[in-house]
This record gives sequence, structure tokens and C-alpha cells, in this order.
Amino acid sequence: MSLRQHALDALCLCHPRDKVVAVQTLWAQQPHLALAPSEVLTPTAALPGRPQRPHLLPPKDVPSRTPFTSEGLAALIHAVCHIEFNAINLGLDAVWRFSDMPEAFYRDWLLVAHEEAYHFTILHELLHELGYEYGDFDAHDGLWQMCEKTAGDVLARMALVPRTLEARGLDATPLIQTKLRKAASPGALKAVDLLDIILRDEVGHVAIGNHWYRWLCEQRGLDPVPLYGALVKQYEAPNLRPPFNEEARKRAGFTDVEIGYLLGA
Repeated sequence: MSLRQHALDALCLCHPRDKVVAVQTLWAQQPHLALAPSEVLTPTAALPGRPQRPHLLPPKDVPSRTPFTSEGLAALIHAVCHIEFNAINLGLDAVWRFSDMPEAFYRDWLLVAHEEAYHFTILHELLHELGYEYGDFDAHDGLWQMCEKTAGDVLARMALVPRTLEARGLDATPLIQTKLRKAASPGALKAVDLLDIILRDEVGHVAIGNHWYRWLCEQRGLDPVPLYGALVKQYEAPNLRPPFNEEARKRAGFTDVEIGYLLGA
């Protein structure tokens, strides 16, 4: 089987542990697998594969989380853990779904899936230390819903998932870390350190999205800055609001013009 078929098979797996193992195995084997960029693939199961829990709610119905109680800290860690699980699916989906892209595109998004699997693992270990498991708290499905909306156009996917929803994590992480430091429990302080690792890697993931968004715009003869605003409206993506982590966004490849657009949006 091709690397892209293996990615689709991993995406279909429901149990988080099985999905993580499949991604780790695929990452190790990928130098020996054909990419088959032009291969037409068809899912044989509903996408994405995921466990019966957590129960998924509209974003507005998910309770707020505070790190100042033991349960609240666990709920906060669970929320980030859920984002990372969905981000594994995001990376795998990009690998199998979009055909006839350069080989580097598939390698990049497999790397994203691999690193997101690591993020999920370290967060789930902390959640377990706190006495909880993935699925013990309600969550929302905003990231995957945008994946579904953009399934028909790789350009829209690059614009609105890594450059919008994942980039929002660059802005939110330092704010979450500030709250965790104030909570100052051992679990909260460990979470701060884990979020340092995740933020470092997420800068790279957003940079991958920026690279391929601009590459696709160049291929299609489109101006990336005004196009972004048009895609936000077309696909009803969230309108991002300050504060922005401008330093992290610049490391991820956002230009001053693009950050200025966000500030003026």
C-alpha cells in the first residue's frame, strides 16, 4: 500500500491508542513507502475514526474551564488533548485527501500528524496522572467541521485550518500558560512545560500551512492577502480577534501585512 493509503487507514481508526501507534509506525516506515500522489483513494468507513467519547457539543455549549480546581485543571488539559487528537486527524486527512501535490506536501503533513500524536500522548499521560482519561469531559468539533467544509479545495484547507484555527492556538497558548502559572499546582506547572513543547511544534505546523497556502496561490495566480478574507467569508470561518502572538506568528511565516490585516479585521 502507498503512504497515502496507510494515512487513510490510520485516519479510520477509532481508538486513540491505535491511531497514535499507526501514525508512529507510518512515520518510521515512510521512507520505504511509495507516495502515489495521483492515486484515487476512497474511504471505507466514516471519517474521522474516533471513540464514542467525548460527547461533542456546539462550541458555545462547552463549559468554561478553570485551572484553579483539580477537576477544572483536568477539564482544561482534556480540552487541549482533544484539540491534539483532532489535529492528528487533520494531518492524516491532508495526506490522503489531496492528490497530485508535490511529494514534500505529503511528507510535511505526515510530520504534522506524527508530532500531534506525540502531543496527544504527553497530554493524555498528564490527564491520567490527574485521575482522568480522554473522553471524560465534553468537547466540541470545530476543527474537524472546518476540515469537512474545506474537503473539496486544498487551498481553502491550507487557508482556514492551519493558518486560522491552528494559528489561533499560537495566540491562546501563552494566555493559558499564564493562568496555569497562577494556579501553581504540580499538575498545572507540568502543563506549562508541556505547552512550551506544543507551542514550539505548532509554530512549525502553521509555517507548513503558510508555505503551502502561498505555493497554491502562486500556482493559481492569486493574491494571498485579499483571498484570505474572501475565503473566511465563503467558508464562514471564525473571525480572529486580538490579542495576537505576533512574535510566534512571524516565526510561523505571517508577514507584517497579514498581521495588519488581522488587526484591522
